[in-house]
Amino acid sequence: MTSTTPTPPDPLAPARLGPVQLRNRVVKAATYEGLSHHGRVTRDLVDFHVGYAKGGVGMTTVAYCAVAKEGRTDRHQIYWTDESLPGLRVLTDAVHAEGAAVSAQIGHGGPVANPKGNGLPALAPSRYFHKTTLSFAQEIDHAGIERVKRAHADAALRAIECGFDAIEVHLGHNYLISSFLSPKLNHRTDEYGGSLENRARLARDTMRAVRDAVGDRIAVIVKMNMDDGAPGGFWLDEAIPVTQWLEADGTCDALEMTAGSSLLNPMYLFKGDAPVREFAAVMPQPLKLGVQAVGKHFIREYPYRDAFLLEDARQIRAAVKLPMVLLGGITDRAAMDLAMREGFQYVAMGRALLREPDLVNRIAAEPETPSLCIHCNKCMPTNFTGTRCVLVDRTTTRGADWGKPAGYVG
Repeated sequence: MTSTTPTPPDPLAPARLGPVQLRNRVVKAATYEGLSHHGRVTRDLVDFHVGYAKGGVGMTTVAYCAVAKEGRTDRHQIYWTDESLPGLRVLTDAVHAEGAAVSAQIGHGGPVANPKGNGLPALAPSRYFHKTTLSFAQEIDHAGIERVKRAHADAALRAIECGFDAIEVHLGHNYLISSFLSPKLNHRTDEYGGSLENRARLARDTMRAVRDAVGDRIAVIVKMNMDDGAPGGFWLDEAIPVTQWLEADGTCDALEMTAGSSLLNPMYLFKGDAPVREFAAVMPQPLKLGVQAVGKHFIREYPYRDAFLLEDARQIRAAVKLPMVLLGGITDRAAMDLAMREGFQYVAMGRALLREPDLVNRIAAEPETPSLCIHCNKCMPTNFTGTRCVLVDRTTTRGADWGKPAGYVG
C-alpha cells in the first residue's frame, strides 16, 4: 500500500475557521491603528479596515480592544463600553459589505498598559517597574483576576453583539495573561505562580470563560508567545505544553503564535530595521531624551527574513492538531504556499499590507507579485498619529474632522 501526501490547500481559496466561512486564508494581522478616539470608533478607523477588505483579505483584525479601562495601552483605545458598540457595528457592517470577515483582538494590557492615560494603575502578576511609563504596575489580587476573566467573556459576548466573526484573545507580548506565563515577570507564590501549570492557569481559565460564554457562535483564536525574547522569560519549551493544554481544553478554534515582549524587547517580533530616531521623535519628554540616549539597547535590531517565525512555529505545529495561523514575514505567494506545505491553515500579514492594502488582490491576479515592504519598521511609531506606511503617505491618516462629531460613527 502506498501513502499519498495530501495536497496543500490553496491559500487564496475559501476556507472555514471554526463557525466562520472565509473567502480565503489570508488574515490582516492585528496592528494597532491609533485611529480610535476617547474609546470610540472613528470614520478613519472604519476606512482603515475597509481598505483591507477591498484589497482582498479573508479577514481583517481590529486591534486592540481592551477588556477593561485599565487594560488599555493608549488612552484612546477602544474598550467595550456602551458608547463604543454602535461604532463597532458600523465597522463590521462596512467590512462585511466588501466581502471580508472581521475579528476583534481582545485582551488586557497588564504591565504594558498606560496608567497615566487610563487614570488607573497598571496591573501585573507581581509588582513591576515599567521604564517607559516610569511607574510601578501593581500586583493584581484574586478579586482582580476574577474580574479580568469575566471581562474577557463579556468582551467576547459584546463582539458577537457588534457583528464580529471572530475574536483573537491576546495571550502574548507580556500583556497581562502573557506576563503570568513569564517566570521573569511572575514571582507569585499562590496558585497562579511557580510551576508552569500554575502560571498557565489564568490563560486556561480565561479561555474557558470565553468559550463557555460564546459557545460556537464566533470563531475563537488564541494569539500566544512562543518566546518573549528576554533571558529568563517564557520560551518555546513551555509554550508547547501550554498549547497542548489549550487544545485539550477545547477552548479555541485556532492558534496564532507570536514572539517578543512589549515590556522587555519590543522589536523581537518585527525583525528588520530599528527606527530609534523615529520613536524618539514622537515621545514626550523625558522619554524622548531616554530613547535618544539608550534607545538602541531597548529597541534592538534583528535581521529580517521571510517567514521568520516558521522555525519555532513548526514545533508547535508538530505538537498540536489545532488549525494554526502562521504570522511573521508573510509577504508574497511563495511564503503563503510555504505555510500551507508546512501544515498551517492560515497566514497573517501585517507590514506588507500597511504598504499595499490591495496586495492580496494583486497576488491573486499575478502570483509572482512581490511585496514592496522594505521592513524599515518606520510604520511602528506612526501608531501615535494613525498607523501607516511612511513610504506611501507621510501625513497622518486622521481626517480633518478628527475629534469632532462628524469624525465618529455610530
